[in-house]
Amino acid sequence: MKKKNYIIIGAGAALLIGLCVWLATTLIKSNSQSIELSEAKAQLEQMKIDSANMAMAADLTQLDNQYQQLENAAIKLENDSILAKYNSSKAKVEELLRQLNDQKVRNKAEIDKLQKEIESLRGLLRHYVAMVDSLGKENGILRENLEQEIDRNQQLTSQVSEVTRQNEHLTERMTLAEKLNVTAVTLTPLNKKGKREKNVTKARQLMVTFTIPQNNSTPVGEKTIYLRLTGPEGSLLGNTGSFSFEGQKLPFTARKNVEYSGDEITGITIYWDVNTTLNPGEYTVELFADNFRLTSRKFTLKK
Repeated sequence: MKKKNYIIIGAGAALLIGLCVWLATTLIKSNSQSIELSEAKAQLEQMKIDSANMAMAADLTQLDNQYQQLENAAIKLENDSILAKYNSSKAKVEELLRQLNDQKVRNKAEIDKLQKEIESLRGLLRHYVAMVDSLGKENGILRENLEQEIDRNQQLTSQVSEVTRQNEHLTERMTLAEKLNVTAVTLTPLNKKGKREKNVTKARQLMVTFTIPQNNSTPVGEKTIYLRLTGPEGSLLGNTGSFSFEGQKLPFTARKNVEYSGDEITGITIYWDVNTTLNPGEYTVELFADNFRLTSRKFTLKK
């Protein structure tokens, strides 16, 4: 009987030990499964964060490109105000990209905050694009108006230039019309008796004769006619004085004062007393008055 009790006690103890072992094993398995479940949840959460980070990085990269396009448009428009706003927003985009690259976004709260900032930046971008489009249209209208104004100014400039040219031409014609004219110019060598000398080397005087025709456009009054005689060597004969012509002083051979009333004057003569030996060849007669060269004629005098 006593032995039988021992057997029962031993069996009970073994059963109790087995139960404890089973409970311990069950608890260990349960804890292991719980740990695995927590790790799986953590991995899933991290995958969600990584996926959200990738999506936000793509959004920010797209925003960065769009802001770059906006910068180019603003630069073309030369609008400093839009550029300043653009620089501020683009700096924010670049800062958010750095946060993503540095893996500073680690939980859903940070993701939600970042997504709101991205959406705000996207809204600002749409606003800036609308501003650029509006300014672009305004600038297009202003540019068109400016081009039309430039065309009108060019037309006016052309018209003014044409009128100026016509006025200058008219003034030139009027000035030429007022010019004293001379015709029938001759150069004659004279001997000591005042007669024509065929041998220029024996001449004692050179006589220049000419006619002033009628010209109602020429101002009346006393006219001083200046004579320049140039010999075959190209040197001026005589040097009585000088007169003004086209802003410079020219020496002259002889001069004569003529009272001009607008009517024709014939047989006007200017004499030059020979004071050197004259050579045969080509002589030039030039007559000046009122700051005009009236004529320039060449004559061949023989020996």
